[in-house]
Amino acid sequence: MKIAVFDTKKYDRHALVTANAEHGYHLNFFEARLNRDTVGLAAGFDVVCPFVNDRLDASVVAALAAGGTRLVALRCAGFNGVDLAACAKHGIAVVRVPAYSPHAVAEHAFALLLAVNRHIHKAYVRVREMDFSLDGLVGFDLYGKTFAVIGTGRIGQAAIGIARGFGMKVLAHDVMPDAALASRLGFDYVDMDTLLAEADVLSLHLPLLPQSRHLINADTLARLKRGAVLINTSRGGLVDTHDLIDALKDGRLAGVGLDVYEMEEGVFFEDLSGTGLQDDQLARLLTFPNVLVTSHQGFLTREALDNIAETTLDNVRAFAAGEPLLNAVTA
Repeated sequence: MKIAVFDTKKYDRHALVTANAEHGYHLNFFEARLNRDTVGLAAGFDVVCPFVNDRLDASVVAALAAGGTRLVALRCAGFNGVDLAACAKHGIAVVRVPAYSPHAVAEHAFALLLAVNRHIHKAYVRVREMDFSLDGLVGFDLYGKTFAVIGTGRIGQAAIGIARGFGMKVLAHDVMPDAALASRLGFDYVDMDTLLAEADVLSLHLPLLPQSRHLINADTLARLKRGAVLINTSRGGLVDTHDLIDALKDGRLAGVGLDVYEMEEGVFFEDLSGTGLQDDQLARLLTFPNVLVTSHQGFLTREALDNIAETTLDNVRAFAAGEPLLNAVTA
């Protein structure tokens, strides 16, 4: 099998090459993202392997089919960048990595929370400049506070476990509540109004779907407890950035930790230090002292990279062998 791997960096190339030792596939790595401008690179490849910000719209899918591609093997959990209906029309199967390391993302959510709450990013800069003052660095105890989760899948569950370890009360909202899970992990499902009103920390752990786009907007932010911290390590499009900026300007939020951003394509994973930032909304976000942004690195642990590579290539193996595709994504 010939596999065209798009949007690659040194760290995931290494993991894929290592995992491929037991498969022996022909891997061709491209740094470019897969989209309308680059789809020609995939001609002649049986499989394309995109990442989270690649864009496989109907025109790209048609070009892939014309070039002989039969499988889209996503090396991520999110599939909102793929036109699934177009893939079905052209007979192209789509698989993903539904769970690589939920602990990696959940732990990064708490890294953001702790850093924002205790102003670690500001304290680090101060100390480097020999300023050892503490003014403006007051945070709050996590113990006894309410950790509110939207989405109780594997990552949400891992985050709940960490929150319970800190002695936090946990509330959750999910379109498919699981009473047995809530009893086992020690949290309560509540309606959205209750969740927002009681949250000291609101953490997002759900996929980006049409019905969840801009779930966090002017309305939900107005209903959120004043002085809460918002953490998003899921998908940038869950948050309306314009409305978030307004809430920050109003002083409604104590802090915001973002590992994702709705217009991150072409920005995150890239070094723009020599060219500057052209995105005015992201630039504005970065001016707030109580906002911490990381560049979609929640997945970036050795364990997660290994799991992504192994699952991706096992998906390809199952497809080549004509086996059921356990990680298939359908329209």
